[in-house]
Amino acid sequence: MSLPKTASAHPLSASYTEITFDQDQTKLDFSIDELSVLEKVDVDTNGDGKLDQVELTANQATIIHFIEDSMYLEVGQQDQAGEDAGIEFTQKNDMNYVTVHFIYPAVPYGETVHLNDGLYYNDSNTNYANLLIAKSGADVSQAILTGNERDWTMIHTEPQLEQGQEAEDSVSGAALDNQSSVTANATTDAKASFSFKDSAWYSFFKLGMHHILGGYDHLLFLLALLLGRQSFKQYAATITAFTIAHSITLTLTYLEILHFPSRFIESIIALSIIYVAVENIFFKKIRFRWLVTFAFGLIHGMGFADILLGMDIPKPYVAVDLASFNIGIEFIQLCLVALAVPVIRYAQRYKGYYRTVQAASVLIAAAGAFWLYERLL
Repeated sequence: MSLPKTASAHPLSASYTEITFDQDQTKLDFSIDELSVLEKVDVDTNGDGKLDQVELTANQATIIHFIEDSMYLEVGQQDQAGEDAGIEFTQKNDMNYVTVHFIYPAVPYGETVHLNDGLYYNDSNTNYANLLIAKSGADVSQAILTGNERDWTMIHTEPQLEQGQEAEDSVSGAALDNQSSVTANATTDAKASFSFKDSAWYSFFKLGMHHILGGYDHLLFLLALLLGRQSFKQYAATITAFTIAHSITLTLTYLEILHFPSRFIESIIALSIIYVAVENIFFKKIRFRWLVTFAFGLIHGMGFADILLGMDIPKPYVAVDLASFNIGIEFIQLCLVALAVPVIRYAQRYKGYYRTVQAASVLIAAAGAFWLYERLL
C-alpha cells in the first residue's frame, strides 16, 4: 500500500482507431486514454496528475509526435505521411480520451493497406488493446490489436454487391480483408469475407481472455469466492451464478440499456472483494454464496464491458462479438477454477485450512479496501 500511485504503466490501457476511406482522402482518428498520455509524454506542467485543455493545446505537437512515432500506416508498402487535422478531448465510458485526427491521401482500389501499432509493445506491465474500425462506404471491418500481434492488413477493393443483396449484409463484401492481428493475403471477395468473420470472432475471444487476465480485481474476487469451504455442487452454483449475472449486464451495458458511472462500478467491484473476504473470515461454512455472487456478478459484468463501449461494432455482428468476448472471459475463468478447486478441496482436509483462509482473506480484504479508497478519491 506504500507503493507510488503511478507506476510505469497502468494495468489496462486502451486506444480506439477509426479509419474512413473516402474517394478524395483517408481519415484516421486515434483515441487513447488520458492516463496513457500522461505516462508516456511529459505534458503535466502543473503536476496535478491530469491533462487539461491548456496543457493539451500547449503540447499538441509533442503528443502528435508521440502517436506518430508509435504507429505507422502503409499503402502499397509505402509509408504514408499524415496531415495533422486537430486534437481534442473525447469522452468514452465516463473517461477522458485524447483524440488526434489525421488526413492521408486517398487509397486507390486494389491497394494493400497496412497499419502497425507499437504503443506499449515492450511494456509487460500493461494489458494494452487497440480496437480498430475501418469503413469504406457502407462496408465496415473491425480488428483488435493486442499483445505481440499489432499488424493489421487489408486490401481496399471496390464494393460489389450481388443483385438484391442489402449493403449491411456485406460487411466484408468490399474486401476489407481483416485478419485483425495477423497479416492477410486474400485475393478474392469470398476469401476476404471468410477471413474477416473468422478473425473477428477470434479477436474478441482473445480480448476477453486478455481482459480478465489483466483485471486483477476480478481475479481476486474469484479467488475469494473459491477459498470458502464449499462442496463441488456449491462451487458449480457459485460459478454459474457469476457467469449468468455478468453475461447479462455486459450485454445490457454495451447496448446502453444500462449505464452507471465508471467510478461507481469500479468502487462496487472493490467493495465486493471486501465483502466476500470478510465473509470468509467470519464464517467457517459458506451458504447461499451463489446468491451473493449473482448480485455482485451483475456489477462485474458492467466492468467487463468498459473496454467495448468506445468501439462502434457493426450491428450485424454485435451478438457474435459480444458472445465471443464473453466466452473468452469464461474460458479463462473456467481454466483457473479447474486448476484451483482440486487444490483447495485437497487443502480443506487439513485442520489448519480455515486459519489459512482467514489470513489470506485479510490480505484480500486489505487489497479491496485500498482499491475502494483509490477509486472513491
